[in-house]
Amino acid sequence: MSPVTIRCFDWDRDRQAAEELDVSCEVGSPLVTVTMGDPLCRVRNSPAYQMLVAELGSKIVGVIRGSIKTVIVGTTQATVGYILGLRVSPLHRRLGIAFLLVGAIEKWFSSNSVEYAYMATQKTNLPSINLFTNKLNYIKFRQPVILVNTVGRRPIPIPSNVTVINLTVDEATSLYNKQMRCSAEFFPLDIDSILKNNLSLGTFVACRKDESWPTAKSWAVISVWNSCEVFKLRLGRVPWYFVALAKLSRLIMESLLLPCFKLRAVPDLFSVFGFYFLYGLHGEGPHAGLMMEVLCNFVHNMAVKVKDSEMIVAELGGNDELRKHVPHWKWIFSSEDLWCIKALGGEGGSQGAVPEWAKAAAPPELFVDPREI
Repeated sequence: MSPVTIRCFDWDRDRQAAEELDVSCEVGSPLVTVTMGDPLCRVRNSPAYQMLVAELGSKIVGVIRGSIKTVIVGTTQATVGYILGLRVSPLHRRLGIAFLLVGAIEKWFSSNSVEYAYMATQKTNLPSINLFTNKLNYIKFRQPVILVNTVGRRPIPIPSNVTVINLTVDEATSLYNKQMRCSAEFFPLDIDSILKNNLSLGTFVACRKDESWPTAKSWAVISVWNSCEVFKLRLGRVPWYFVALAKLSRLIMESLLLPCFKLRAVPDLFSVFGFYFLYGLHGEGPHAGLMMEVLCNFVHNMAVKVKDSEMIVAELGGNDELRKHVPHWKWIFSSEDLWCIKALGGEGGSQGAVPEWAKAAAPPELFVDPREI
């Protein structure tokens, strides 16, 4: 067999082959990513990014993406590299290609003074977990929870005693730096860049009308990322009963009975659809949970007006109390991620040394960067 070559992705040369590889790797998957012709879509909004391809002869048999940013970890800051979009052709697996791709992206990280590399995968993805933990010396790090809610066709009433305020970018930046910079793990130092991005639809605060902002005793904040403009999704392999439920619920939706029962139809997820991603979720005070529920419903009402937005997704730390107040369909969509991490050295640590903050108990809040979804 010819040796495998790892090189940088070339847009003109590799775009079509990379997209075809992504599609072939998701055959049989319950959820399929549609990149809309842009293999770089999931890293393009990051401060620094790279995509590598594995070439066997003249054929692309593997790809990997990586991004770099600076975040708060423990009581300090660190430059971290995120690994995502690792794909190997089904016909070329068990040949060590994934191992080579990860090694190459780690080398790129190191050349950019990255101190720690990390990746995220579903807890049920044993081949990926075994690769990173058994062969590449990553350690299991955090277990955030992914919460998914569907978008109905009708707005949800917002309580008349609650007000929702749309913050300016400067106000939102100040609020996040004050409230989450020291409490949320992996809080990005360039939070202002995220909030200024055209994909960020706004930052919203909810509080009681009889408690004026910013002196309210109970409040919650949320930001919204328009993933509809980044990539799309569609359901792949799903149980037959879910298909039947979806069709039945939409049939009821068309009837005159639905308004009487406050039912929500399962949207058409078998066609290509988009979603809104919620990030920067935080609350203070005894009624913060209720304020978060109001904000989630407020974002739902935003999504109702968008044709392609069929889901609202949030990812929170496994110990975050606010996860109980984020509406979601647990029996269909919710899942748990597993983050794994590895020390590369860089400017702030020694290679292979597990940092103390990674071994410590997970803090309640984990900032999930919308640019890395």
